[in-house]
Amino acid sequence: MAEKDPDPSARKLPSAFEVVEELKELMGMVLPITAMNLLVFIRQVVSVLFLGRLGSLELAGGALAIGFTNITGYSVLVGLASGLEPVCSQAYGSKNWDLLSLSLQRMVLILLIAIVPIGLLWLNLEPIMVSMGQDRAITATAATFCLYSLPDLLTNTLLQPLRVFLRSQSVTKPMMYCSLAAVALHIPLNYVAVVSLGLGVQGVALASVITNMNMVGLMAGYVYASGRCELTWKVGGLARVFTGLGPLMKMAVPSCVGICLEWWWYEIVTVMAGYLPDPTTAVAATGVLIQTTSMMYTVPMALAGCVSARVGNELGAGKPQRAKLAALVALGCAFVIGFINVVWTVLLKERWANFFTDDGLVRALVASVLPIMGLCELGNCPQTTGCGILRGTARPAIGARINLWSFYFVGTPVAVALAFALEVGFRGLWFGLLSAQAACVVSVLFVVLARTEWEVEALRARKLTALEMSGASGNDDGGAGGKVGDGNGGCDVEESRGLLVNGDDSV
Repeated sequence: MAEKDPDPSARKLPSAFEVVEELKELMGMVLPITAMNLLVFIRQVVSVLFLGRLGSLELAGGALAIGFTNITGYSVLVGLASGLEPVCSQAYGSKNWDLLSLSLQRMVLILLIAIVPIGLLWLNLEPIMVSMGQDRAITATAATFCLYSLPDLLTNTLLQPLRVFLRSQSVTKPMMYCSLAAVALHIPLNYVAVVSLGLGVQGVALASVITNMNMVGLMAGYVYASGRCELTWKVGGLARVFTGLGPLMKMAVPSCVGICLEWWWYEIVTVMAGYLPDPTTAVAATGVLIQTTSMMYTVPMALAGCVSARVGNELGAGKPQRAKLAALVALGCAFVIGFINVVWTVLLKERWANFFTDDGLVRALVASVLPIMGLCELGNCPQTTGCGILRGTARPAIGARINLWSFYFVGTPVAVALAFALEVGFRGLWFGLLSAQAACVVSVLFVVLARTEWEVEALRARKLTALEMSGASGNDDGGAGGKVGDGNGGCDVEESRGLLVNGDDSV
């Protein structure tokens, strides 16, 4: 006799009620994370404003330092920490608290190792930039900013993993409130450091460091005081933390590569803009457009992180159809967000640059490109969300390969050909981005929609979280019990000590 299908929902389309419930669940996570991302964006804007108050040299040096630290430092740390997403979310879904807390501790150790070479790069910014032909005065200012930003590397080894750890457990509002409090203090911190104490560039850098320290302290304090993560926090001991670094690195490195490849491409656009006939205007317009796309990116970035957690939670709990529903609802939201970005960039194209500059040439250049950027976001939102889904299913390497192919083997040649060979100019660079986003979204959607077998992914999640299912017992603890696809938690769970818990890298 054929075995009864353990998941009846696999044989029918989700009901409207199920879709609405998933949408509520997702938005309950996305809105606080989006607010948090916007607050982090505002913090950087405040820093730039105070740099501008100091003078043009300080603004140029600070901007150079911010770009350098983003490329060599923050993008790497954020990327590595995102490797926690599949492990923590699936471990939380399967109620494997050991793996959940051990993975956080292991990621902190990985980031502590990573900041050593990053710190050396930051200390040597001046000779690196001078060798590349940068202005010595600007470079000296940037080097000062980097030197005083070094403590922020240590802060981020705790901040980035903690964000993923909490998000994987749907603890999102505390992060928003803590970020709000820290950013609210960021303005008076800058005022005291820059205006009252006269510390200049050093003061702006130190204010950012202290703000991030406040974020970490507030988040950790809230979690400790509220007891929200008391059940899921276990101290593993140094030996257990070191054991299992290899398998976690297999998640962290491709996640890092995928994020960095996309992040760095925007910096490459800035460099290419400097080779156009009117480089000053082109670079200034690029700066406005990158700030704009950074602001818009806060929403799909939040959506990607939250759908990664939702998909991972459901796969870890042995509910593949729920994971599929979460993925489809998130993709639907991503297309809506992308369409909204198209509309507002077209409607406000003549006015948007007025918020940033009074230069007529820069405003005209921004207005000519803003609708193209809107179309890019129509692809970027679902593409970013799709990469989040891939991380939730523990397949970040696929996203990394897609980003490499799309941005560097499609987008870069198209941008160079249009901007320089065919003399389209500034708009050609952004048509290159549009082609990259088009290639990216088609590839990601094909993998997510056509090549993902959700039942197989649930089996992989069981293996990843090192859980073995034994005989039925009618247990109603709501854990990871049950056969794949059984959302009732109806089997006893026997934790093995294999895979990530034990360090077996055969995932």
